[in-house]
Amino acid sequence: MGLRKFSSEVVKEGKRVRWPKRDVLIPSIIVVVLIAAFFAIILFLEDMLGNTLLEILRDTFQG
Repeated sequence: MGLRKFSSEVVKEGKRVRWPKRDVLIPSIIVVVLIAAFFAIILFLEDMLGNTLLEILRDTFQG
């Protein structure tokens, strides 16, 4: 399958998709961004905690 045929099939398929209305889309985007931010903060805190614990262990066994 050539690139031109593939591109035309993608456009044709995109026209068949039922895209959500703006009043449904915006709240969904907000929820996704909030969930992603929440888990990013959780992972950041876990990373800081793990780093702190490793520093404590390193300082304990060095001396």
